[in-house]
Amino acid sequence: MIDLDDIETLRRRIVELQLEHQGLDAMIDSVGPQGEFDDLQLRRLKKRSLQIRDTITLLQMRLVPDVPA
Repeated sequence: MIDLDDIETLRRRIVELQLEHQGLDAMIDSVGPQGEFDDLQLRRLKKRSLQIRDTITLLQMRLVPDVPA
């Protein structure tokens, strides 16, 4: 069972990650066509974006209580 402090900590972390993810996506969208980054840097940004999205999903799953089938 997760206590209320842990829930609030998880929620804050999710919001922080969502903001970082939005920033990365905006950066990827804006610099991709302009070629300011080389392909390797762009791939790294996209990989980081996916990692953040996966982490958000995992944290959100921790907030949902287990329900017996």
